[in-house]
Amino acid sequence: MTRRIVAVSAGLSEPSSTRLLTDQLVEAVRRHVTAHGEDVDVEVVELRPLARLIADQMLTRFPSGELTSAIEKVIGADALIAVTPVFSGSYSGLFKGFFDNLDVNALDGTPVLVGATGGSARHSLMLDHAMRPLFSYLHASVVPTGVMAATEDFGTPGLDRRVDRAAAELVTALLGATAGAGSAHSGFLPADDEQREAGFTDRFDEVTDFNDLLRRVTD
Repeated sequence: MTRRIVAVSAGLSEPSSTRLLTDQLVEAVRRHVTAHGEDVDVEVVELRPLARLIADQMLTRFPSGELTSAIEKVIGADALIAVTPVFSGSYSGLFKGFFDNLDVNALDGTPVLVGATGGSARHSLMLDHAMRPLFSYLHASVVPTGVMAATEDFGTPGLDRRVDRAAAELVTALLGATAGAGSAHSGFLPADDEQREAGFTDRFDEVTDFNDLLRRVTD
């Protein structure tokens, strides 16, 4: 059985950091699926070439041509990757316009991995306050880890870990709970020695006893 995954990329420029993040997520998901002996077919839907058709559909309420094909691919996917640039603290109008074409039940139960790109990591909350509610409205099942990639994140181990973790979660949702077992790239927080090598430190190694704090206040 071949798993069909569609990635929707709403980048507006060429080349696009949004497409770059999309490609990273696609490759990580592909790696996790094939690691479990499954076949996978991943297709990327670029929204930039569909911008005029999306605007026309919003006026006429009748999608046509390539837009119809793109919508059918998304609806028919076993799992979805959705990536948008951040504009004014939310997803782009192009991204929202495309998903406005879908029926409220179109993604019922479909696993979705959400990602976004922006100039600063401060935009990361957009994944939770904008993208998750959108896909919850469409009855999709959004995986726990979303991936926000700021400009300085590309090429860093931190982004690679988040991408891998999110991909592992999507594949677990797609293939079932056993998908996370036995993977060499689980995508979850590294072991203690790996964290030290990556520069992580345990902030709770030295915790002041609460009774000592009270004595300092009362003495």
